[in-house]
Amino acid sequence: MELYVGMDVSLEETSICVVDGSGEIVCEGTVISEPEAIAGFIKAKAGSAKRIGLETGPTTTWLWHELRALGLPVICIDARHAKAALSMQINKSDRNDAVGLARIMQCGWYKEVQVKSVSCHEVRAVLNSRAQLVKIKRDLENQIRGLLKNHGLFIGKAGGNVFRRRAEELLGRQGLLWEAVRPLLEVREKVRREIAGLHRKLLGLARNDVDIRRSMTVPGIGPITALAFRSAIDEPARFRRSRSVGAYVGLTPRRYASGEVDWSGRISKCGDRMLRTYLFEAAGVLLTRVPQWCTLKAWGHRLWKRIGFKKAKIAVARKLAVILHRMWRDGTDFIWSTKEAAA
Repeated sequence: MELYVGMDVSLEETSICVVDGSGEIVCEGTVISEPEAIAGFIKAKAGSAKRIGLETGPTTTWLWHELRALGLPVICIDARHAKAALSMQINKSDRNDAVGLARIMQCGWYKEVQVKSVSCHEVRAVLNSRAQLVKIKRDLENQIRGLLKNHGLFIGKAGGNVFRRRAEELLGRQGLLWEAVRPLLEVREKVRREIAGLHRKLLGLARNDVDIRRSMTVPGIGPITALAFRSAIDEPARFRRSRSVGAYVGLTPRRYASGEVDWSGRISKCGDRMLRTYLFEAAGVLLTRVPQWCTLKAWGHRLWKRIGFKKAKIAVARKLAVILHRMWRDGTDFIWSTKEAAA
């Protein structure tokens, strides 16, 4: 008898349901959300399970890798797809969700989600920490600028140690305003040093990876963007066509077609927001700062003249994602060209 298992995972407990080939419930139960406890229940009640399903969530990566290592055929499905199917239930509970997930596994109406490797999640954690610290540093600087502007003091364009020096010169290291700004400057300096440390760590990771160094041959792509792309994609073979990467990152327009209605809207902005932002910034660097000419830059400049700079940057960002994937999959460097050939 074919058995199918659905798991609704929470931080403390996991509801498990086992159904047969006709969708009838065979057994149900609740265990603590630990891989050994979950695997023990499934092996005892449904050792020959054909598919075991769980939704994407905060602990999905950990559970998926651990349960796979224990020999269970675990499948991860998109929580949005599961919600669409489970929304037909009148009563929502962990038990009912587990039953619904088990029946989704039984009927095969799901799309499996790629669970990235642990190493990719580690790199992503460093990138997220750096991005959060950069945001905190920017917020601190804006707060300091705002406090000084109220008193007619303007720091102007400054960064690094120059920002602190300029603030100290304007305030004179005395008075109540200095007491308000001093702790913000100290926290900013601490955050700046931590950002520099994480940046050095990321540079070391990029330096020791041949695929990352190859990605950096693309104009506008630096180590941070290359690492973000690597951690977002994980395995280039998961995309059959390189052009699909643009849609995965959310850089392709939405489309709605039904009956006589057919329109294309703005980009979907689905997928990895950090990678999409970095690719957009890289496109701007390619169009405005890279002095060497290439076919991609020529194409972007033609779009710039026709549809405007912002839309051209979005198109170039999507093209960069496609090129990076193709280079990674084929193991090739970026091919430059002369301005005359590109024109």
